[in-house]
Amino acid sequence: MKIFLPIFTLLLSSVISAQSFELFKGDTINKIDSDGRKQAKWVIFGKNKPGTCYTPEAKVEEGKYQDNRKKDLWVEYFCNGNLKSKLTFVNGRPDGYAIMYHENGKISEEGIWKVSKWVGNYKLYYDNGQVQHEFIYNQTGKREGSSTYYYENGQKAIEGNFVNGKEAGTFKEYYENGDVKAEKNFNEGNVDVASIKEYQPKKPNIQKSDNPAENAPKIVVKEDEKPNDAQAKKGARGPLNGPNVLYNKNKQITKDGIFKDNLFIEGKAYFYDENGILTRIAVYKNGVYVGDTQPEK
Repeated sequence: MKIFLPIFTLLLSSVISAQSFELFKGDTINKIDSDGRKQAKWVIFGKNKPGTCYTPEAKVEEGKYQDNRKKDLWVEYFCNGNLKSKLTFVNGRPDGYAIMYHENGKISEEGIWKVSKWVGNYKLYYDNGQVQHEFIYNQTGKREGSSTYYYENGQKAIEGNFVNGKEAGTFKEYYENGDVKAEKNFNEGNVDVASIKEYQPKKPNIQKSDNPAENAPKIVVKEDEKPNDAQAKKGARGPLNGPNVLYNKNKQITKDGIFKDNLFIEGKAYFYDENGILTRIAVYKNGVYVGDTQPEK
C-alpha cells in the first residue's frame, strides 16, 4: 500500500543585518541593542527582501526577538497578503502549535511542531478546506494510533492503525463513493499478501476530474456531436430535447441520456483521448455532475 507522507518545510527567515533596515529615533520595531542583537517586535517588509514578489511596503513576516532569537508567535505572509504560516518559537526554535496555509487562505496543515518534527494530532488539508488526512505522532515523531486518509470530497480513502511508525493490523481502502475497495492486514509495516481482499464498487464510483469544464453542472451539445448519421447529413438541426444518443465524428458515443434545449440533463457523458480511447464516463442527474462510473464490461 502506498502511503503519502506529508513534507513539512519549516519557513525560517534568513538572518538580516542591521544595515538592511532604516532605523529612526523613536522607532518601536526592528530594534537592535548595543551588542548588535535583535530585540522586541520586528516586522520584515518587502523592501528588506529585494528580488522577491513582495512589494516594498508589504509585510513578509513579523514577531518578537529576544537576544537575537525568535520567541513566541511569528506570522509569515504570502505575496498576496494572505497568511502563510503561524509558528510558535521557544529560544529561537519552533516549539508549539503550528499552522500553515494555502495561498488561497485555506489551512494547509496544522499540529504541534517541536524542534524538527510533528508530535501529537496532525492534519493536512486540500486547498478546498477539506481534510486530506489525519495522523497522530508520538514524541519521537513517528505515527502512532489511528490514521485516516480522505478524498477531496470528504469521503474516507484509507483508514488503519500505526504502531511506532509502522502499519499494524487491518487497513481498509475505499472507493470515492464510500464502498469498500480493499482490506489488507499488516504486521510491523509488512502486508500479509494472503490476507488481501479486493472488492468491486456496488454503485457508480465517483471520481472528481481535474478538468473544471468536465465537472460543470451542465454540458452543452458540441457542434461535432450528432444524434445519428442521417441527421448529420442534414446539417442544421433544432435544439435537442428528450432522450438522445450522440456520436462524435469518429462515430463514438459521446452522450447517452436526456436533453433539454441542447443541455445534457441526465445520463452518461463519454470522453476520449486524442487516440480515440475512452478515458472516463461522467454521470449527470438533474443537470448536475455526480461523478464517474466505470466502463461496462
